[in-house]
Amino acid sequence: MSFIQVEESSDFPIQNLPYGVFSTKEESRHRIGVAISDQVLDLSAIKHLFDGPILSKHRHVFEQPTLNHFMALGSEAWKEARMRLQQLLSAKEPTLRDNMELRKRAFIPQAAALMHLPADIGDYTDFYSSRQHATNVGVMFRGKENALMPNWLHLPVGYHGRASSVVVSGTPIPRPTGQMRPDDTKPPVFGACKLLDFELEMAFFVGPGNKLGEPIPINEAHRHIFGMVLMNDWSARDIQKWEYVPLGPFLGKSFGTTISPWVVTMEALMPFALPNPIQDPKPLPYLCDDQPYTFDINLFVALKGDKMNKPATLCRSNFKYMYWTMKQQLAHHAINGCNLRPGDLLASGTISGPDPENFGSMLELSWKGTKTVELGDGQTRKFLQDGDEVIITGYCQGNGYRVGFGECSGKVLPANPV
Repeated sequence: MSFIQVEESSDFPIQNLPYGVFSTKEESRHRIGVAISDQVLDLSAIKHLFDGPILSKHRHVFEQPTLNHFMALGSEAWKEARMRLQQLLSAKEPTLRDNMELRKRAFIPQAAALMHLPADIGDYTDFYSSRQHATNVGVMFRGKENALMPNWLHLPVGYHGRASSVVVSGTPIPRPTGQMRPDDTKPPVFGACKLLDFELEMAFFVGPGNKLGEPIPINEAHRHIFGMVLMNDWSARDIQKWEYVPLGPFLGKSFGTTISPWVVTMEALMPFALPNPIQDPKPLPYLCDDQPYTFDINLFVALKGDKMNKPATLCRSNFKYMYWTMKQQLAHHAINGCNLRPGDLLASGTISGPDPENFGSMLELSWKGTKTVELGDGQTRKFLQDGDEVIITGYCQGNGYRVGFGECSGKVLPANPV
């Protein structure tokens, strides 16, 4: 129990303690905080209280404007920080509880905090690791017999995304423009995307990286994974369809990717680990790992249009539906010697489950625009309209508490004139 009162439905009990970067109207400096209930604990204000063997020598990491330096310290430092924070926030520990002057400086209401990207993201990679999603898309475009490409069951398929257009929750997303070919019998046209979509994803931040040319063994991969966020990897389906052959996504993806501001650590998520999915055929040895690293994370997508009084739920899914684990993704990414760095972001790809309500994109929910998605109050969609706000939430349910991620939201704006 914490001396900070936490409601049972809160995303941020003492069992969670996710990290983020924030500022306030009174203090524009970006600083690192930890979410507890409806408060933010400013770590720069209590850095002197980290007196363990590692962090006592690295207190400067809590004065940085991003989490990169803290991420780079590695798993032993993360563990030490978590233990100290849980101790300091405990109802039985007087150090912070009884120091009213320090509490006044160190705690800020979340409602008064402006959240920023938690890290300086040097590189961003997007995987394609949900079997149901890959199968659904394959059936739509290639037919049931050729739904999965020959490589899909042998390696985590991915592509390099655009790190500069990763934005924090709440950032509006202008509708992208580009080339499309809506009629295959006619030349391409230029204009605003007509088939704008969301993609329900999660992503993880890399902690310590690896030197160029030195792979990361899969049994060491967990030491390089700092924590997870919710993600909406916005997609312009009509732009993507015309451009993706032969090199894959480009303008149809690079216009915007939204992440939630709070990074939930892997230590907080480990109580919700599940056995890894059975993979058939068995992957090559460098991808084989028996330690559970699939997670029971309930995920939800809601949409609120300009003319809607409240959001309508579009999708209920779960991270446990992933076929390839984060450790497999990381080990595969580095197997050729690619050097990963602290703050790099690696995403899951769209997360879809076995039932239609689990489908994590409008492409699937409307089945390539052939079905209408009912939102209630006479509102329907096949793809996203201007003014639509997409809201992704997620949490792990414990016994009397939940470990949640907050919100990942973004509103679609009209296309900018060209």
